Formats: sequence, C-alpha cells, structure tokens
Amino acid sequence: MTPEVPEPPRRPRGIYLLPNLFTTAALFAGFYGVIAAIHGRFEAAAVAVYVAMVLDGLDGRVARMTHTESEFGVQYDSLADMVSFGVAPALIMYQWALSGLGKLGWFAAFVYTAGAALRLARFNVQVGSTDKRYFMGLPSPSAAAVTTGLVWVGADQGWTGSDWASVAFVLTTLAGLLMVSNFLFHSFKKIDLKGKVPFVVVVVAMLAFALVYSQPPVILFVGFLVYVASGPTLAVLRWRQRRRRRQEGGARP
Repeated sequence: MTPEVPEPPRRPRGIYLLPNLFTTAALFAGFYGVIAAIHGRFEAAAVAVYVAMVLDGLDGRVARMTHTESEFGVQYDSLADMVSFGVAPALIMYQWALSGLGKLGWFAAFVYTAGAALRLARFNVQVGSTDKRYFMGLPSPSAAAVTTGLVWVGADQGWTGSDWASVAFVLTTLAGLLMVSNFLFHSFKKIDLKGKVPFVVVVVAMLAFALVYSQPPVILFVGFLVYVASGPTLAVLRWRQRRRRRQEGGARP
C-alpha cells in the first residue's frame, strides 16, 4: 500500500491592504512630483516628495501596529522608495537646474539615481545585521529632502534654476555619493515615543513646529542639510578620538 504524501501547506493569497495603501500613496506622490516638474511646477514637485517622505514613514509603522507586516510589503516599499526618493528627486533637480549643464547635468542626476538604487539594495541585504541606532550611508529619503529642498527654496524665493546650476550639481552628486558611503547617520529609532519626557521637551517641540510653519522650505532644507553634514562630521570626530587614544597609549611608559 502506497503511503499518502501530505499536501504542502497552502500559502495564503492576497496582500494586506492598509499598509500597502500608504506605500501606494507614497509612490503616487513621487510620480506626481515628476509630472509636476515636467510641467514647470517645481514647488508642487518638491512638496510632493516631502509628502512621499511622510507617507513612507507611516506605512511601516502602520504595518507594525496592525501586525500586517509581509515580505511583499517590504519589497513593494523598496520599489516605491526607488521611484519617490531615487528617480523623482533626480528628474526634478534636472528639470529645474541641471538641464542647462548638458552632459554634466544628466551625469549628476544619474549619479544620484544610481546611488539611491545601490543604497536601497545594500539596506535590504543588511537588515538585521547592523546597529539599529545608525544608518550606513545617507538614507534615500533624507537625500531626496535635501535635493528637492533646494528646488523648493528656489521656487519659493523666485530663483532661476540655471543661476544655481553649479550648486545643484555639487549637491546632487554629493547626495548620491553619500548614499553609498560608509558614513554613519543617526536613525533615531531608539527614541522612546511612548515614555514620559520632561515638560520642556513638549515646549521645544511646540516651538519647532512654529519655526517650521514660519518658513517651511528654508527651515526644512536647512534641517536636512545639517543632518546630511552630521555623517561626515561624526566620522571626523570619531577619527580624532581614535587618534587621541592611540597617542595617549603610545605616550604611556
């Protein structure tokens, strides 16, 4: 008598709706940013990328809160990030300022796009094996924020993109290279949002919101620019500490 072979377990069909709706909205925001830039609406294009950042930060938290994490959601989120924070910022910056530089312009845009793709691929394969307190390489949403932030400030102030082509070239290329660098950037994942904090923290948060509201393009751009500079600055400080320790160790009898 032939023994019965057990049937393999059936995989559940379908996907979780709620977190993937946020991911789809973030993808749409990035796509809209490209369309707006093509039509010369650079302020709307830059704002769309910032909206995609907010939605990208929500989809993962919603998935964890509702226990709807899935491998599909992880891969979909990564592909949406490539569009919203890889392709869209490069094309927006190219349309605003880099197109006048000819081959140098599309070179800078490609360096940024390729850097975002490599950054996302490296992040996917290193999940769970790195210190969660830090990101290795500049996160693609922050790179998108600092590049499109310049476009937003320029559109808000009435600047002509061609006048800022050199600055846009340096900023776009640097953002692309920082994404594939080994510099460490704070992830802020260890901040306990559920715990109690001193009252002064609430006051500072209130003042921060008021400051951003007063001049959103300038304040957000400067804030992300400081974050971009924090990675190399932290690396220099650590190098100086290691050098000082070696000198003190060598000076001991």
